[in-house]
Formats: sequence, C-alpha cells, structure tokens
Amino acid sequence: MEKSLKCATNQEFLTIGRIGKPHGIKGDVRVYPLTDFPDRFNNLHKAYIDGTVITIAAAHPSNDFIIMQINGFDSREKAAALTGKFLKIAKSDAAPLAEGEYYFFDIIGLDVFDENGVFLGVITDILKTGSNDVYVIEKTTGQLLIPALKKVVTNIDINNKRMDIIMPTEN
Repeated sequence: MEKSLKCATNQEFLTIGRIGKPHGIKGDVRVYPLTDFPDRFNNLHKAYIDGTVITIAAAHPSNDFIIMQINGFDSREKAAALTGKFLKIAKSDAAPLAEGEYYFFDIIGLDVFDENGVFLGVITDILKTGSNDVYVIEKTTGQLLIPALKKVVTNIDINNKRMDIIMPTEN
C-alpha cells in the first residue's frame, strides 16, 4: 500500500517519494521512497514534480534511498532546486493490489454505516498502529476510531463510496 499521509495524495496523483539533496555533481538526486512498493523505481520512466511531467533516465537503490537521474537536470545546482519536493505518479499507474486490498486514497472519504444501516460518518484518516490500521471517522459529534479488522469491517464498496461495519463492543 502506498504510504499515507493525509496530504500525500490528491485527486490526480499519488506520492511515491520525497526528493532529498543532490547526489554528486552531475544532477542526480536522492529520492526517499514513500511507498510500500520500492521496486517500482526500477522501471519508472515518467513521474511528476509539482504537476509537471519529468522523464527519469536512470534510478537505482542506495541504502535507504534511490539515486535518480532526471532528464534536464544535469548539474548539482539544478538538482538542488528539487530538494524537498515530492515525486508523484498518476493514480492510474498505481501498483495493482490483491482482491480485498485497498489504497488509503480509496478508503478515505467513504461513508460508514453500522450493522443497522445507520450512517456513522466519513473516514477522514487512517492511522498505522503496527498491529492493524485504525480508521478515523468524523461524526457531527466528534471522532470515532474503528479498527481495520475483518470481524469489524464487513463490506467495502469503493464504487458506491460505502463501508459497512459491526460496531465493536467493549469487554
């Protein structure tokens, strides 16, 4: 799953990396992956920075980052201008997922209903806790936190922007 920060996605693009400082003097940059699919950089030829398409001449892993050569950035000074910017791809180019798996950008914005069909609110964020994700549901009276577990989430319908849950009970 692509890493999710609420600000990391928008309607058209999916953020896959943050550009760090230049690497060497020929215009290469360090890219810190923000994706659960770091292998995508091996065959990445087109991406976007600030909504502008770029062509990637070469990319290879190095420690915790990717060294990337971008066409048109042939000096350290030009590469330095990219420091801190986000590398994005079109959502249509996102890696395919197995059945029952979803990207965060698919889940955020879903309407949530309980087992009785009562509208509970809208998912506004997803928290990564280590053991399981937690959906943040905005209600008119505040927030509701729901664990992303199969015994709680009974249905996800991306096309109809709906999630059905069984409210967990306190023991």
